[in-house]
Amino acid sequence: MTTPLWIFGYGSLLWDPQFTPVETCRARLSGWHRSFSMRSIHYRGTEQNPGLVLALDAREGAACDGVAMRVDPVDEADVMAMLRARELVSDAYLEVRLQVRCIKGRELDVVTYVIDPQGPQYCDLSLEEQAQIIAQASGARGANADYLRNTTAHLLQMGVEDPDLVWLCARVGEINA
Repeated sequence: MTTPLWIFGYGSLLWDPQFTPVETCRARLSGWHRSFSMRSIHYRGTEQNPGLVLALDAREGAACDGVAMRVDPVDEADVMAMLRARELVSDAYLEVRLQVRCIKGRELDVVTYVIDPQGPQYCDLSLEEQAQIIAQASGARGANADYLRNTTAHLLQMGVEDPDLVWLCARVGEINA
């Protein structure tokens, strides 16, 4: 029997996975922090006017809540090809296998995408700097502010309140008012 393929979503994969999981569970990834630490030059910005997208950044003591999604075995090759084309469009993300714990205690090995802190798209900005960028950036997949709002809304629907994202939503709303 082969090991099931699980994908861990923490940003746009929460609301736009582009595949239908056969099983999901809310899960926590320890040692990683969800943050707007990746400059987006494709989907939510351009090379001339980069936006920001969420990435997992290693941080001792941190944890990121998201969703583990099990892929139908017949779709595994297609899903991985799609994810690699989507997530590895530039050299900002690294594809890794990590372990998450579902809220009911089950541990799973997952594929996820983390930021390369040595890469040219990595950034470490204050929340105010992030808000200023997110409020005005737009790329091939739309407004950066929509990405922020969609992700925050889906996390809240899951019962996950990410204080940084909630603050950013409010601040971006003020900027764009």
